[in-house]
Amino acid sequence: MRKTLIRSLVAAAVLAIAVPAWPQQAAGLETLQRQLSRARQGEQHDFDVVEKAVDDLMWYFKLGEVARIDKVRLTSAPIRMSNPTGQGAGNPLIVYAYTFVPKSLPAGRKAPLVVLVHGGVHGNFESSYAHIVRELLDQGYVIVAPEYRGSTGYGAGFYDQIDYGGTEIDDTHAARDWAVENMPEVDGTKVGIVGWSHGGYHTLFNIFRWPKDYQVAYAGVPVSDLVMRMGYKSQGYRDIYAGFIGKQAEDDPMEYRKRSPYFWADKLQTPLLVHTNTNDEDVNVMEVEHLIDALKAAGKKFEYKIYQDAPGGHAFNRLDTALAKASRQEVYAFLAKYLK
Repeated sequence: MRKTLIRSLVAAAVLAIAVPAWPQQAAGLETLQRQLSRARQGEQHDFDVVEKAVDDLMWYFKLGEVARIDKVRLTSAPIRMSNPTGQGAGNPLIVYAYTFVPKSLPAGRKAPLVVLVHGGVHGNFESSYAHIVRELLDQGYVIVAPEYRGSTGYGAGFYDQIDYGGTEIDDTHAARDWAVENMPEVDGTKVGIVGWSHGGYHTLFNIFRWPKDYQVAYAGVPVSDLVMRMGYKSQGYRDIYAGFIGKQAEDDPMEYRKRSPYFWADKLQTPLLVHTNTNDEDVNVMEVEHLIDALKAAGKKFEYKIYQDAPGGHAFNRLDTALAKASRQEVYAFLAKYLK
């Protein structure tokens, strides 16, 4: 692993030198060089930081010709500290977000905003999302992609700030607010939010908590019901979540219920499209069906589609297959109804 990562690091550094027109070239190289020395010590979080620095350069390779790309820092809900009265206690946590603006957007013109939320618990917004970002850019959207607390690539301190279903949701909304307030290209009256898996979980909680701030939402294979989820996962998996939430589901099922989107279904006001897949190996289809049933029981108007054994399982419509592309076109058509 170490040799592969270092080879990637060296390759990225050489390419950065070879393409002097890249934005943030010098800063990127300094980050790579600084983190390489730490990575040699073999600590996982330092490797993650190096990998993130390399991957940040890849964005310019993949999308630099069609987008103005930036990475910004903003403040969100307070940092969690072991000493609640210590120096800095109560200060907002600083989080990162990526921004993408279509180069085709005429000067002075405003465009709809899409908040694109990465999935994965302890994941990050990495360049494998580039094909989806490009498709959204081609439709004229401005994009902001938050790196909420617990995301990897920012060191152990940020990683350990994870608050599953808690203040991590505030981080995503903070990125939305930052983009509306600070990006002159954004039409703040036309904002959508899109996410898959844990990103779909964020999507649901954002529209349930701040329904007026989003005009449309898409939740793909979303984590929806933590109580049910703990029932069909292994004990090792349940132990991980107990670390996030502070207790096992059997000890406090109501806390897990409170952190489950299905429990908040009656709050829906935003146009919503949900996709799930019967052969999903991560988020069992019955978990999403519980959300769908809760929305129906609350009398909510929304759209959904249950794919039958679509190849790819959990990732079925994020791939490069014809089916995946067709499914994403369904998503984009739904967004366009409310943002265009």
